Amino acid sequence: MKKYIDTGKKDTRSGFGEGLLKAGQADERVVALTADLKGSLKMDAFAAEFPERFIQCGIAEANMVGAAAGLAIAGKIPFIGSFAEFVTGRVYDQLRQEVAYGQTNVKIASSHAGITLGEDGATHQTMEDIALMRALPGMVVLNPCDYNQTMQATLAAAKYDGPVYLRFGRPSVPNFTDSEQPFEIGKAYVMNEGKDVTVFCCGHLVWEALQAAEALEAEGISVEVVNVATIKPLDEEAVVASVKKTGKAIVAEEHNMAGGLGEAIAGVLARKCPAPLAFMNGEDRFGQTGKPAELMALYGLDAAHIAGKVREIVK
Repeated sequence: MKKYIDTGKKDTRSGFGEGLLKAGQADERVVALTADLKGSLKMDAFAAEFPERFIQCGIAEANMVGAAAGLAIAGKIPFIGSFAEFVTGRVYDQLRQEVAYGQTNVKIASSHAGITLGEDGATHQTMEDIALMRALPGMVVLNPCDYNQTMQATLAAAKYDGPVYLRFGRPSVPNFTDSEQPFEIGKAYVMNEGKDVTVFCCGHLVWEALQAAEALEAEGISVEVVNVATIKPLDEEAVVASVKKTGKAIVAEEHNMAGGLGEAIAGVLARKCPAPLAFMNGEDRFGQTGKPAELMALYGLDAAHIAGKVREIVK
């Protein structure tokens, strides 16, 4: 089994901030807009270096989307940043009409996603955003797993011609991927080779799945861990290849069941490779107030619960 080392806990939103700065340095067309959340989205360094390319829109998310669409039409590459709940649910009509329908080159930077937002509670812990964004025609949906991959995904989004939804979080989590590995939109990454069961995962769940796989190796259970950092367009070839090898799969995600990665994987397998499939997600619930690690355990999304689910499906 490949061993991954946590090089130091970092929040994935800071990976976005670093990627945004590098994207701005590489291409003068990159501009950034935020709805009164520059610090929370880690846009400070970009704003300091490129003040003429940074727009503080205030608490006016719908106007921010419209302004970004206009900038994209004018040839800019706008990144709009806010909390995941505010930049999806609050402005869904604007995203549909001005970004997705028009296929404008807007990048939607979505921080504080999922229950790992923690103490802010259910009103801010969106567990529905992936479903909303997957439903928009032509929208790319990315959910990288750590600081390094989020930085690289941001750089890839800047180079991609079309709308992109980039999802990341607030808590400091293990940083374990290669900082120099370019991010490929549309590619699923096999993090660990296995033969007994595949665990498909994304975002914060990738590290949890790797920890579960390491623990299960001692029990003689071989787990293939696949990081589905691009949820749309889904790497169907990689999904089918892995399940043909292992014969069964689990999908673990920090999102509700409806419309998330689990249903995307299920759709592919139903059409191309029917196999036993289990789901680990927020089911049909809102979040609640608590520390991120406590909530991950409560919702059954930590390494211990993933290991337990693997044992069940292997039997």
